[in-house]
Amino acid sequence: MSISNAVTKNEEFDGRNVNIANGELPQETTNKETAEKESFDASTKSLDATQLYLGEIGFSPLLTAEEEVLYARRALKGDEAARKRMIESNLRLVVKISRRYSNRGLALLDLIEEGNLGLIRAVEKFDPERGFRFSTYATWWIRQTIERALMNQTRTIRLPIHVVKELNIYLRTARELSQKLDHEPTAEEIALKLDKPVGDVSKMLRLNERISSVDTPIGGDGEKALLDIIPDSTHSDPEVSTQDDDIKASLIHWLDELNPKQKEVLARRFGLLGYEPSTLEEVGREICLTRERVRQIQVEGLRRLRDILIKQGLNMESLFNIEDD
Repeated sequence: MSISNAVTKNEEFDGRNVNIANGELPQETTNKETAEKESFDASTKSLDATQLYLGEIGFSPLLTAEEEVLYARRALKGDEAARKRMIESNLRLVVKISRRYSNRGLALLDLIEEGNLGLIRAVEKFDPERGFRFSTYATWWIRQTIERALMNQTRTIRLPIHVVKELNIYLRTARELSQKLDHEPTAEEIALKLDKPVGDVSKMLRLNERISSVDTPIGGDGEKALLDIIPDSTHSDPEVSTQDDDIKASLIHWLDELNPKQKEVLARRFGLLGYEPSTLEEVGREICLTRERVRQIQVEGLRRLRDILIKQGLNMESLFNIEDD
């Protein structure tokens, strides 16, 4: 099911030919009122489309935990009906997550469209034998696609068009490679695929890392962001909150698989386990190490954490947006 299938085109009343007292309205008044009407019609049409979509997906019953495992196993074997059932049963989850990104540059229906792409990807990748509930697993992918769409929206605003086009080529190639390789591609792998100099690719990817995100970074100097892992206290949806708690608990569990120094550095850097987010230099002062040594430990810890996530069918992009400070 797609949003386009859920939305029907309504007949609209056109009042532009109506005369008042057998006389035409003054031109400036007509223009002003026409503009106001078009603006109102656009917002009303968008609202109507959203309500139509929400009304349609409301008829898709949720799966129980047992049904989830059953349909997931069938979907992995290529059962198209099972795949469709899993997608349709979780469309409301996409809407709930999408609403948390409202007023950040994309309309709700656009956010839902992006989130649905993440949901489809989650169904394709989900392995029920790993112990995750599907809703928890899907949340990672839904957020990732929405956040990427918001980032692309920001890039369009902040970068010259020729730079945006070139950057999008690299990012599109990176996404294609990540699906084939099942890990985030290196600059060397992207350069090889595009037959471009590694230096050019690295330069563009560094530019990508520095672009301001529409998500407010955690930490006073804005050098990194932990993307929506800690539950948002401003929302009251118990289902979404439970999924956040599941993700946070999983992250803490995975940190336990690192050595103590890696665990402490990542916790201090990204504001986990009760710590406040800190810069490399601040962490170094707190644990009596140089900034460079802290950076090395962070790289080692993130590499190990990446390996753990890949085994779970996840990736680092859903968790961290990292830049050196």
